Order: sequence, then structure tokens, then C-alpha cells
Amino acid sequence: MNIDYSARQRKLIGITGVDAVALVPGANLTYFTGLDFELSKRPTVALFSDDGLAFIVPELEVPRIAQRPDLEPHLFVWNDKDGFAGAFADAVKKLKLTDSPLGVDGLTMRVFERDAFESAGAKTIKNVGKNLLSIRAIKTEGEVELMRQACKMSESALHRLMAVVKAGMTEREIAEMLSRYLIEAGCDSLSFDTHVQTGENSALPHGTVSSRVLGENEYLLIDYGGRFNNYPADITRTFCLGTPTEKMREIYDVVLEANRAALAVAKAGVPCSVLDDVARAVITNAGYGEYFTHRTGHGLGLEIHELPQIAGGVEDVLEVGMVFTIEPGIYISGLGGVRIEDNIHITENGAESLTHFPRRLSYENKG
Repeated sequence: MNIDYSARQRKLIGITGVDAVALVPGANLTYFTGLDFELSKRPTVALFSDDGLAFIVPELEVPRIAQRPDLEPHLFVWNDKDGFAGAFADAVKKLKLTDSPLGVDGLTMRVFERDAFESAGAKTIKNVGKNLLSIRAIKTEGEVELMRQACKMSESALHRLMAVVKAGMTEREIAEMLSRYLIEAGCDSLSFDTHVQTGENSALPHGTVSSRVLGENEYLLIDYGGRFNNYPADITRTFCLGTPTEKMREIYDVVLEANRAALAVAKAGVPCSVLDDVARAVITNAGYGEYFTHRTGHGLGLEIHELPQIAGGVEDVLEVGMVFTIEPGIYISGLGGVRIEDNIHITENGAESLTHFPRRLSYENKG
């Protein structure tokens, strides 16, 4: 995917109320420069202003920046012998930050880096973290295509798993198998650690993988995904390999109805809270409202949790280009839980699901 980093950086400079923006290693720095530095004890900081791009950078990282001549940055280099204080001071003076407000990513920048700016004379520091997330929330078609491919590869891996998974396997065995299949399907890495929860363990919305053995007539909840060129899939499906009880079927059908109801109202201009309200109403009206204990969804991008927030009380509206999850669930202690999660893209004409894996409780094992 060809990325116009200059265009992205112009959006940064346009943030109201600051004259420069400082970013440390993380998803935001990668998004605006394409550089993927490690967040280490040696501070590396990118500075964006009307004067262009600058870096406060340790000497040992200079060769990495030199590999990107297209960025044309000004470098404030420091070394371990002299420390980084001088580089911060030079940058603050050069960019006139003693008199101008500096925007920072309050979710990522560490206290010692903020302190270094203040010690160097930066008098006004403003958290613009939400502004950064808002910029990233609107995906280009290239970004959406990468997530579309990540979903396709991830679903291929799940089809492969479900052809061989069987009662008697442990959650850990299933998770390790699916993780391997994701890489073999073409994913670069995992979106996050693969979650496999069986039986009563599936009642834990954020449970971890254990050595519990899958039984024949119980829930098998799988929350997983792979990345392609840094962009993720985040998919959840719930199955029963044997014969589910009527209660299990009822719970599954309610969650599926809630998923469909939220998708049906998803379009540009709709407040995020509406999707949550609609999904929650389906579950509440069925008598399971107290068992739906999390938001209906979250944004997807370079990070697995981004804007928009699909939750009650969030009046931010959906916009064309946003990608997010719809993942209602019901979790009952002692019985288990059901979650059905799809990845949704807002288009000019409504909403497109990037995920297509069948949403059925019973899965025909063809192994």
C-alpha cells in the first residue's frame, strides 16, 4: 500500500490549539511516518510543525531514519555519554516551543519525556490524544483492503481449525493450532493472543486460555485474528460441537439477533450509542440484559482498540471510512457465554461486513 505520509502529517499540523505535535514510538508514530521504533528507555520523539518534521533521536537510531530520505527530517541527536537533555533543549529552542503550545499523545508519552520538554522550556503542553485517534479513525480504502485481507486469511484459518477440532482437546491445544494456522494462511502476526474458552470458561468475557478440556455438548468460544501489513482482524465465533441444550440455543439466537440489529442501523451519521442501544435492547427484551456486561464494539486499525467506541452514551457519529467491531454477548456463570463479533466498514451506502464466517452454533466437522 502506497501511503502519502505528507498528507497525514498535514492533518497533524492542523490540530487546533497547538503549534507542534510530539509523538513517541507507537501506533501514532507508525501511522504518521511509517517508522516502527521500539518504545525504550532511550527517548525517540518525532516533532511535527510548520517547520517540517524533526526527531529527537539517540545516535544509534540515526541509521534507521537515514533509510527514509523521503521524510526529510531535521535531527536533534543525542548519545548515551551526554544524555538527551541537550537534544530536547535544542529542539524546544529551534521550534520556539517556549512560547508555543505543544501537543502530545497523553496515552503513550511517558512522564519522563514530558518532564524533559518542560525542563527544556516548553511551557504549555496539551494532550491531543483524542485528536490523533480521530484522524486515524477514518481509514483509506487501502487500509480497509488490508483489513479485508486479514479477515479473509483469518477466516480461512478458522475453517481449517473447525475441520479438525474435537471434544477432548484442551483450550491451549486449540489456541496453539489456530495461531499456527493464522500464520500459515498468510498473516504476518497475531492481532492478539488467541482466546479459546470452553464450557463455563466461556462465561468470562476476557478469560484466558487454560488446560480445560472441551466437552462434546458445551460452548466453544473463539476470539482471534491475524494481522496483514500491520492491520488486524478481530473475530469471535461461538460453537457447540455436540448437541446444545434449548437454553444454549436460545442464548445464541438472542446474541445473533442483537448482532444483526446493530449492523442493520449502522451507517454514516448515526451516533455510536444507537448501535449499542439497539443491540442491548434485543438482549434486555429477551431477559438477559444483566448478562451483557461490555460495550457493543470498538474501532479497529493499527491498534486493536481504536475509535469509534460503540457504547452507550457515545454521541460521536459514524463516518465513512470507519472500521469497528460489533460484538454483543451474553455470559452466564456456570453455563457459559456466547459472543458473535464481526468487523464492519462504514461506506457511502451504509455498512459492509468484512467478516463472512458462518454464524451458526452447530458446525459440521468434516474432518
